[in-house]
Order: sequence, then C-alpha cells, then structure tokens
Amino acid sequence: MRRNDREITDSEQIKSFISAEKIIRIGFCDNGEVYIVPVNYGYSVDGGRYTFYFHGAKAGRKYELAQGCPSVGFEIDGRYELVEAEKACGHSAKYQSVIGNGTLSVINGTDEKRTAFSCIMKQATGRAEWEYDDAVLERTALFKIEVKTMSCKARS
Repeated sequence: MRRNDREITDSEQIKSFISAEKIIRIGFCDNGEVYIVPVNYGYSVDGGRYTFYFHGAKAGRKYELAQGCPSVGFEIDGRYELVEAEKACGHSAKYQSVIGNGTLSVINGTDEKRTAFSCIMKQATGRAEWEYDDAVLERTALFKIEVKTMSCKARS
C-alpha cells in the first residue's frame, strides 16, 4: 500500500466496514482478459481468516471461470463522500475500501451451501435464520473465496 497513513489494521474496524456493505467485486483472469463481476455477498471469519460467499447460476462465464481459474481478486468500497474545493483539481473524496485476493471454489455439500446462504442472507437482511428448499440448493451455485491477503484503507 502506497499510503500507509491510510491503512486500517484494526480488525474490528475492518469487520464493521465489511458487515455494512452489500456488494463485492470479484476479478477473474479469463485468457489474458480481466473479468470483473459485482455480486452481493456474505462472509465468515474464523481465527482472523475471512471467507466470502456469493451465489449464481450453474452456467455462464462466472461459473465456468470459478471452476477453471481459482485465483481471484476482490474489492469492496463504500462510505464515499465528495470533498469539494474551489478548483477542479482540488476536489477529493472520503472513502473506505478492502482489496485482496484468494482462492475461489464452488461449494457442493448441502450443509455448507446452507451455511453460505445464511451468511449471504445475514449480510442482505440482517437475519441469518432461514429455511432453504433442497431444490433451490440443488439448482443454485454457491461460491466461496478463502482470503489469502487483504488490506483495508480509508480517507476521512
């Protein structure tokens, strides 16, 4: 990180930010091209290690890349506020972001799918306790990113 003065290392601040946001952008490498897809997400933390979850169809570019190219990047941003100035180049912004990389995999087990869906629903609704129809679990692809590296920064 170029601006160490903006780095956030406090684990509770990072968790608070991640829990407040709704969209994560996943960056795939697809035959030399970058493919970025925004998705809603959920997450878990175990021993300081983050795992992000998202869902989608069992077909299409995202699904194919998830099976063939497990190394991904991700980004979450928010708390954006424009700071105006008298001159155009004097404008700035307040923000916070998390950037990292990890290993992506498709979740196959029913119990792990339920856990992933519960994390996603908690992020979206604030409530983790839901019932999931087996047919829905069967036809839905659930993905997880096991985070290797992650950094957080803010400008306030």
